[in-house]
Amino acid sequence: MQEKILILDFGSQFTQLIARRVRELNIYCEIHPFNKVPEVDESVKGIILSGSPYSVRQDDAPHFEFIKHHTTLPILGVCYGAQYMAHFHGGEVLASSTREYGRANLDYIKPHNVLFKDVPAGSQVWMSHGDTIARIADDFEIIASTDSVKVAAYQITGTKTYGIQFHPEVTHSIDGKQLLQNFLVDICGCSQDWTPDSFIETTIAELKAKLGDDKVVLGLSGGVDSSVAAVLLHQAIGKNLHCIFVDNGLLRKDEYQSVLDSYQHMGLNIKGIDAKQRFYDALAGISDPEKKRKAIGRVFIEVFDDAAHEVQGVSWLGQGTIYPDVIESVSVKGPSATIKSHHNVGGLPDFMKLKVVEPLNTLFKDEVRRVGKALGIDPNILGRHPFPGPGLAIRILGDVTPEKVDILQQADAIYINNLRSGGVYDKVWQAGAIYLPVQSVGVMGDERTYENVICLRAVESLDGMTADWCHLPYDLLAKISNEIINNVKGINRVVYDISSKPPATIEWE
Repeated sequence: MQEKILILDFGSQFTQLIARRVRELNIYCEIHPFNKVPEVDESVKGIILSGSPYSVRQDDAPHFEFIKHHTTLPILGVCYGAQYMAHFHGGEVLASSTREYGRANLDYIKPHNVLFKDVPAGSQVWMSHGDTIARIADDFEIIASTDSVKVAAYQITGTKTYGIQFHPEVTHSIDGKQLLQNFLVDICGCSQDWTPDSFIETTIAELKAKLGDDKVVLGLSGGVDSSVAAVLLHQAIGKNLHCIFVDNGLLRKDEYQSVLDSYQHMGLNIKGIDAKQRFYDALAGISDPEKKRKAIGRVFIEVFDDAAHEVQGVSWLGQGTIYPDVIESVSVKGPSATIKSHHNVGGLPDFMKLKVVEPLNTLFKDEVRRVGKALGIDPNILGRHPFPGPGLAIRILGDVTPEKVDILQQADAIYINNLRSGGVYDKVWQAGAIYLPVQSVGVMGDERTYENVICLRAVESLDGMTADWCHLPYDLLAKISNEIINNVKGINRVVYDISSKPPATIEWE
């Protein structure tokens, strides 16, 4: 049985970061909403309570009955989690006279306390809270303080229950990883055996048991997630995996054939389908981003369903769903507000009577890449930038036509090829060109032009949840701009997007 840590989410923006830090220590963990706690069995080695935008003093503050667990399991409360246990266990949390936000230093650490093993006095931590623990119960003991926060950390006497008012998961907490390791290894007793190789071995065994001799159909995109999912399934069920790669006419330049070639070299059973015209017809005259996504999704399902019916006896649909998609679908406040139509997490139209198998739905994107590397997948596939499911349709603002797609494909190819030749492609999380519904005046030769604008977008990120724009070298941007304007007919201006997420999304639509 795979040992694990439960992380209970009270709505903090840092909850996924806690999980990533735990996973970096080769320890498996799961995030669950505070109000949907799974059954705690012997596989659970400990519980971490996240921070929250709520105050424990609010009438609608999130509640979790930690009392029934804290004598039997190690618990670490972070920020809100720490304040919650203190406030509802005989202590008091009050609004701080000054918001405690930013860097602080631990000027007191209780000697020999296992949570702070190898954490030096003066260690920098990151605070982010408006409330503070003003008083703790008699059976609580202060184990760390800063000059302004007396109860920076505590332990409930005689238990393995701890609370800290700072965030160890952020890099600003210099010894945060050490503290988490102390809790997870020394206090919880985790064995740190969750590695890509162990994941592969366990997952393939589970897939064999789950699928038996059943047939699975999987839609490939050329991206990291679907490729790794396909190889895992192929190793489990071999020829019973049927892969389908649909050319929707919205892929990057020459991508359809190059992706088909790369997959066939991997030994996968794959069928390519040219459905460009069906997608162009469905998109004709549609400018609204959400309507474009829905039209593309509808046609893809129709094309995919036609192809799936050509395989006799299929009973499963394979999907490359990854963990952030799952987390978003079961958020603390119910399904997240719809920013845009996104991944299909376990949902299928009624007419597709297939069960769903998602071999990657416990992994973050960087973990998927590490598993792919352990599987021996081509580095060019593993290092490929994320590409949106609707493809270039959401990088063409306004209606989509084959002519606009062709212009954007040419500009995008020049952009991406220059990022590669300039040695910066692998330093960028995601990059792409956007076709703007804007015409501007230009001069080419002695003639006045009135043509279109291409915007270049490049961001740095870990998982796409947040992103910062890339500071690409000016000489590289100048080279790209000149090549696009000189070689792509219909473009006379190139601009660069310097917006971060939030508030701007990575894609424009």
